[in-house]
Amino acid sequence: MAAPDEIKYTEEHEWVQRTGDDTVRIGITEYAQQQLGDVVFVQLPEPGQQVTSGESMGEVESTKSVSEIYAPVSGEVVARNDQLEDEPELVNSAPLGGGWMVELKLADPAQLDALLDAQAYQKLTES
Repeated sequence: MAAPDEIKYTEEHEWVQRTGDDTVRIGITEYAQQQLGDVVFVQLPEPGQQVTSGESMGEVESTKSVSEIYAPVSGEVVARNDQLEDEPELVNSAPLGGGWMVELKLADPAQLDALLDAQAYQKLTES
């Protein structure tokens, strides 16, 4: 399973990629979407909403279960992937691409340092 080096990860299987000095794009990992099965619905926070690291910011419903999406870092939602309303299957087909979920303006960019790198995430998914 691919875990690109330029992306950070959480133990809850979200990925975080810088899109600017103080902005990041967030989604769920390849591993997470495989565990979920076919995604049929995604609920995301609205732009302008504040999210707090470790707290729920939405959910993903699949044919197997409903799972929370946790904010990997704190910040303000500046964009969300509205395409997932009509095409939730993008989470399965392109979890690191078109299946992204939200973009945040970071409250504290140093929070990224606490996230897993690709190697640590790889070890987590292998155990």
